[in-house]
Amino acid sequence: MRQAHRRVVFQFDQRYSLLQNQLVGINGVKLAVEWRGRVRTGLGLYFLGSAVPVNAPLPPTVPAEALNRVRFRYAALYGEYVFLGTPRWELSTPVQVGFGRYYHRYESPDGSVYRSPKRNIWLIEPTVGGHMRVFRWLGVGAGGGYRQALLVEDKLEDDISGVVFYGRVKLFLGDLYKVVRGHERLFSQKGLRRADFAPKQ
Repeated sequence: MRQAHRRVVFQFDQRYSLLQNQLVGINGVKLAVEWRGRVRTGLGLYFLGSAVPVNAPLPPTVPAEALNRVRFRYAALYGEYVFLGTPRWELSTPVQVGFGRYYHRYESPDGSVYRSPKRNIWLIEPTVGGHMRVFRWLGVGAGGGYRQALLVEDKLEDDISGVVFYGRVKLFLGDLYKVVRGHERLFSQKGLRRADFAPKQ
């Protein structure tokens, strides 16, 4: 049965992209409010696990042999609609729009390092994902989609846009509070078995 009230959802969101033939991780956390088990809206914070090698042109002040890498971090507003599921599992369509800052890190063969001024970056990421609840208050899931960088240098936009896939761990804080407040078993399957939510014949 769908929840008839709001509840708070917190999740760890680990995203990956294959950029310049290198697997790049983007670490993130999200906090959202869910309405009636169907719609979630919230805020996420993300940062690169490692710098991304890019092919964007080097500025004239940087040696031509320098390695060009980019770092960025951003905050994202997101919305998510659950189009299929039960209290145990679900499929949804999360979309997020991010705004942050990025900079280039140029490393020359002699070890010298140059950094560009920080600039603004916009990102949009439509995805499809799903999760399964291990317990009433804990779920694990995965998904995939596409990241599009906006309003940055043309070549850099091509370098850091691409397919994204992710894994996530979700904490349903409202349900965890109810379990603790009600002195229920922390690791029970209450409410998740088919008999708990299937229509009575």
